[in-house]
Amino acid sequence: MHATFQALADPSRIAILNMLSGAERPASDFVRALPVAQPTVSKHLAVLRRAGLVRVRGDGNRRLYSLNPAPLREIDSWLTHYRGFWSNHLDALEAHLDRETPR
Repeated sequence: MHATFQALADPSRIAILNMLSGAERPASDFVRALPVAQPTVSKHLAVLRRAGLVRVRGDGNRRLYSLNPAPLREIDSWLTHYRGFWSNHLDALEAHLDRETPR
């Protein structure tokens, strides 16, 4: 999970993952969409590959990238415990506000 969190720590990498949530894409799509140079996009894609968040396949002379959601499912599972924590606190806040708000 550590590598996944590190990969998600950069806004450009999150933007790449968001772009991949819809469909497989060539690296050139990220270069056009992001405010960074092609070598920087390549570095971001390498980080995402090492974290297991993206897959790459060759298609002639280009490389196509796709999302691998497995590491995100691992984080989602880990967050389950904390969702209960926030849900309980938000329910308590709602009850407090209901008591404090004049009708």
